[in-house]
Amino acid sequence: MTDKHSASRARALAAELRDLRRQAKLNTRDAADRIGISSASLNRSELGTRMPPPEEVSALMVAYAVTGVARERVLALARAANPAGWWETGGNALPKQLPTLITFESQATRITEFQPLVVPGLLQTHAYMRTLMQSGGIPDDEAEPRVAARAGRQTVLTRKNPPRYTTIMDEAVLRRPFGGRAVMAQQIRRIIELAELPNITVQVIPFDRGGYPIYGPFVLLQFAKALDIVHLEHKQASGFLDDPGDTAPFQPLTDTLKAAALGPAETSEFLAAVAADYDRK
Repeated sequence: MTDKHSASRARALAAELRDLRRQAKLNTRDAADRIGISSASLNRSELGTRMPPPEEVSALMVAYAVTGVARERVLALARAANPAGWWETGGNALPKQLPTLITFESQATRITEFQPLVVPGLLQTHAYMRTLMQSGGIPDDEAEPRVAARAGRQTVLTRKNPPRYTTIMDEAVLRRPFGGRAVMAQQIRRIIELAELPNITVQVIPFDRGGYPIYGPFVLLQFAKALDIVHLEHKQASGFLDDPGDTAPFQPLTDTLKAAALGPAETSEFLAAVAADYDRK
């Protein structure tokens, strides 16, 4: 892409972002705060001197309640100038996108998460978080800010008017003793406690249910006035899917996983039994 083409697309995107923000009746400071960036960055984007990444533009669309054709037009402009698209690679991929994920979680009306290996981040205790990060080789000086950020994210589940949160976990999540028996017993009891909240549903797929469609972890975020978004994470890459053709298969997959899992009441009994196993060993 030539510099001339980049500049023209930046100006076109800038005009769209500026007009949509004004239609949403937000100033640049409030809009920037909603998606976790500086007002200076948003100002540069609206002046055409900065090309925001597609995930930032999508977060702005959620903040401005822009949907349908208008949203797709703006995202197409952003993607055209950012060939890498939604995906970020490298060891620090997730922290780089964390503000966007936090924004989506805070604005979602429904969050559905599948985890085959570790406790979902929104349900983790601090002790479990630290052990998980140590196991991943994250230095202590980097781990503590991540623990604080994750703990802050968790408040979305207990705020006023929280989203509906459903998580489906494989039994392997509960059986791998990150941090040892005491940490796991505490962690599982924390899950039981949270599952008692009216907006939280926890289901476990036990080993004795046999096989089911096994995929990597995913988070399906759904909004009142915007299209679904799916967050995917791997060690060296993380990103978001927002095209309806890409996100649509995750709803029937979620239904299949729920059908394979224990119901919420059975899951609570199962969790209590696993916690008791850790206490006895």
